[in-house]
Amino acid sequence: MSIEPPVILSAVRTPIGKFQGGLAGFSAPELGGKAVSEAIRRAGLDSNQIDEAILGNVVQADSAKTRRGRRRSRAAAMRA
Repeated sequence: MSIEPPVILSAVRTPIGKFQGGLAGFSAPELGGKAVSEAIRRAGLDSNQIDEAILGNVVQADSAKTRRGRRRSRAAAMRA
């Protein structure tokens, strides 16, 4: 079995909002899903062609927030 090297095809970030601002109605997975969908669109791919998505979380204060960040990343990838 040969392993193909990973390839970065596209990267997109979510906008930065402020507390109770215009993005307050969106959950983290919803915003992440929009970013993943846009990255796929920009790469010119179909979502069925994606084997793995890697999302980052900038603000992580403790292990509980880290676990939430991982769950949100998985949920965002599933929404794309």
